[in-house]
Amino acid sequence: MRSMALILSLIPTLALAQAKPFTGPSVDFSHGDLRVSDNHRFLVHADGTPFFYLADTAWELFHRLTLKESEQYLENRRAKGFTVIQAVALPEFDGLGFPNRQNHLPLKNNDPTQPNEAYFKDIDAVIAIARDKGLFIGLLPTWGDKVNKRWGKGPEIFNPTNARTYGHFLGDRYKDTPNIIWILGGDRDVANDTQRQTWRAMAAGLQEGDHKRHLISFHPMGEHHSSKDWQDDDWLAFNMIQSGHAQKNLANYKMITQDYNLKPVKPCMDAEPRYEDHPVRGKKDGSYFDDYDTRQAAYWSVFAGSMGHTYGHHSIWSMNNPAAPPAPGVPAHEMLFTWDKAIDRPGGQAMTHLRRLMESRPFLSRVPDQSLIAKGQAEGIDHIQATRGDGYAMLYLPTGKPVTVQLGPDKISGDHVKAWWFNPKDGTAKYIGTFGNTGQYPFVPKEQGRGHDTILVLDDASKNYDAPGASYHAK
Repeated sequence: MRSMALILSLIPTLALAQAKPFTGPSVDFSHGDLRVSDNHRFLVHADGTPFFYLADTAWELFHRLTLKESEQYLENRRAKGFTVIQAVALPEFDGLGFPNRQNHLPLKNNDPTQPNEAYFKDIDAVIAIARDKGLFIGLLPTWGDKVNKRWGKGPEIFNPTNARTYGHFLGDRYKDTPNIIWILGGDRDVANDTQRQTWRAMAAGLQEGDHKRHLISFHPMGEHHSSKDWQDDDWLAFNMIQSGHAQKNLANYKMITQDYNLKPVKPCMDAEPRYEDHPVRGKKDGSYFDDYDTRQAAYWSVFAGSMGHTYGHHSIWSMNNPAAPPAPGVPAHEMLFTWDKAIDRPGGQAMTHLRRLMESRPFLSRVPDQSLIAKGQAEGIDHIQATRGDGYAMLYLPTGKPVTVQLGPDKISGDHVKAWWFNPKDGTAKYIGTFGNTGQYPFVPKEQGRGHDTILVLDDASKNYDAPGASYHAK
């Protein structure tokens, strides 16, 4: 093993790859519709171009914002590099009885077979703005309380017959719209066979209406997996977990690993992790999740095998808005920001750097690989997560503690390895040095402790990759 002195001697580093906003449309729809990659681990466009699913949670987008406010929000997310906005057609907060900001209700007589055209034209307008900005809408036809009330406002209005009709209505309406991903569920599990058949009927209706153009997933309740109920259903293109908001340092990488190892193989991701500035539900001390918690959840899950990631903020999912009545069920004292201030919180800004990092190296070849960690692995907050792909490896060090890496051609190709530190907070990269690709090497970040997370990037030197996060290389 190389001495620590040698490694440290390589660290009079040069800062590189200062993060910049994304320019132009976030997604280029000319690459075609989305499909599952040939290895069943990722999403790609029709022409094979990789797609990194980087979502923001905006459940109440269609319900609690005006069209002008929606444009402001979507422009902010485009500039930060988000690729998907997750929003609900029949939303949670008394979405059937409380009108949207244009004073339209979604259904006549709460009947899914009688949609209100004015309301859906409002949704059309927002989807069109998103399309122009290169953003997919991860569109939930309904929040789960309209199928399985369990908690919330409800009421339960769906059954297998009207769910299929409603699904067909939506599928047909958006069959020519390129920027749609369907998401069933809405924070609910399946309590009985009627509910199971209701969701299946809605999926069938969507596919009949859009001729199977758009992918479908399912958003489960907290600390649950879509795979629990739907793994063998053909309509489920990719799995979602909701690691949720109950505890700090929740090991969402274990949940991803569980889905990653299932058969048949399907892409998987954390579609609702701990939200920034959200109360920690499992504690009674008034603590909140912060930007560190959001980065930790993101890199743990992505490096464990996720095809992408969803960010969330407590004031954005609920679109906390002084111009609209308070959102039922969300205590006003929990809201630290209005939505228009929350869109620039540091956790959301850090998602820009996540996408830039992952797209700067080939990611269709990426696999999780904990065997890269020779020494330094720990449990809890200090857990290190490792991944590797064609000519590179990345290790997420959540508290900046030292790690010893096992190198070799079975890990990273090439005779020599080029090493970098990547800062997930600001997107800068620092060159460490180049050395032989053999044996075990220790790496020691300059700062340690909660909030001092960092990423070690190791490249096959012969690939001549740019600094991490500096350029697009997602093949």
